[in-house]
Amino acid sequence: MIVPLIEAAADTCGGKAGALGALLRAGLPVPDGFVVSYAAYLAAARDLDLVRVAGDPDAARQVIESSQVRATVVDALRRALDELGDPPVAVRSSAASEDTGQASAAGQHESFLAVRGVSEVADAVRACWASLFSPRAIDYRRDDQPSDDLAMAVLVQRHLDAEVSGVMFTPADSSDATQIEASWGLGPSVVGGTVTPDAYRVAEDGSVTRTVADKRTRLDRHGTRLVIRDVPAHARDQPTIDDATATQLAKLGEEIAAVRGGPQDIEWAIVDGRIWVLQARPVTAAPPPPASPSSASDTPAATLAGTPGSHGTVTGTVRIVRGPGDFARVRPGDILVCPFTDPAWTPLLRIAAGVITETGGVLSHAAIVAREHAIPAVLGVLNATSALRDDTVITLDGTTGTVAAEHA
Repeated sequence: MIVPLIEAAADTCGGKAGALGALLRAGLPVPDGFVVSYAAYLAAARDLDLVRVAGDPDAARQVIESSQVRATVVDALRRALDELGDPPVAVRSSAASEDTGQASAAGQHESFLAVRGVSEVADAVRACWASLFSPRAIDYRRDDQPSDDLAMAVLVQRHLDAEVSGVMFTPADSSDATQIEASWGLGPSVVGGTVTPDAYRVAEDGSVTRTVADKRTRLDRHGTRLVIRDVPAHARDQPTIDDATATQLAKLGEEIAAVRGGPQDIEWAIVDGRIWVLQARPVTAAPPPPASPSSASDTPAATLAGTPGSHGTVTGTVRIVRGPGDFARVRPGDILVCPFTDPAWTPLLRIAAGVITETGGVLSHAAIVAREHAIPAVLGVLNATSALRDDTVITLDGTTGTVAAEHA
C-alpha cells in the first residue's frame, strides 16, 4: 500500500503523484517521499462500508473523519517515515480526478505542510481521504465522476522551507513565453492568491520581462505550524528572483513539458539556491496575455485595472464577498468582488458571472478554476472591496484586466 515516489504511476497513485514519479525517474529535482496508494483508501472504504452512504457525501465524509487509519497502514507509514529520517513532511492529495488534462481540481482536495510524526501524518492521510466528499470537491466534479469510481492516493514528501516559491506555465507553442509567478516564503501564498506575486515572462529568445509586485506577507514554517509574517518593508518591492533564475526555471519547464508530453502548470520552490519541483499537471486553460503598457495608459481614470485572469467580458451586479458569511447573498449572474478566493468558494464560481480579487496572480487556483468555468476574472485590483459597492452594475473585462462602472 506504500509506494516509493520514484515508482509512482497515475493508475495506482493518482495524477499528482504519478507525474512527480515520472519526473523523478527522468532525473529532475523532486523532493523524495512516498505514496499511500489507492489500495489503502479502497481498503478503508470497504472497512467503513462507504457504499452504504455513497449517496450522502456528508455522511461519507463524517464516517471517514471519525474512523481510525488501519494499524497496518500506520505501521507502513512509520517505516516509510523512518526511511526519510522522520523529517517534517508535506501530505497532499492525489485523487483519481485530480491533475488531469480535462480538469485540474486545483485546490479542491486537502493538503498539509509541516506535518511531523506518524500519528499526525496518519491524521492528514485520513483528512485527504475525507476531502473527496467535501462540498467544494463534490461541486467541482459534479456528474463528471460517479461516486463509486472515486479513489484517493496520498503523497507524502519531505517538507521544504522555501525562501521563494511560485508557479510556472510552460507555453503551448515555442513562440509563446513561459509565464512565472513568484513570492517570498511557501507556495500557498501564490497558489491560494493571498499575495499578489511578481510576474515574469521568458520569451523564446531568452529575454525576460518582469512586473514586481508589492508582496506584503509571506507564509513560513515554525516548528509544526505555518505562520503568516509581514515582509520587511525593504523587501516588499524587491524582485524575488533575478533574470538568470527566471531563465533557469523556463529551461526546467521545457524539460518537464518534454517528459510529460505537453504544456505544464508547475509549482516550484527555491531552497538554498536550488530549484525544486513540487507539482506538474497539464494546463487545462491558458491565461490571457498580460495587458500592454499602452492599454493601461489609455484606461479612463474611473476604471479600475488589475491583472487579466480569465478571458471574456461581462456586465453584472457587484456582490462583495469577504467570507463564507456572505455566500448566501450571491445570486446567479453576480460579479464576485473579494479580497481573494479560497478553494472553499469554488461553488460560487458556478453561479457567478465574473470574479474580481484584490490580491493574487494569473496562475493562482482561483484564476485556474475561473478559466475552467469560462468566466471572466481580473486579479490584484487594489482595494476593490472598498472602491466598488454592492448592487452597483459594472462591466468586467478579463482579457484586458479592467473594471468599469455602468452609468444609468
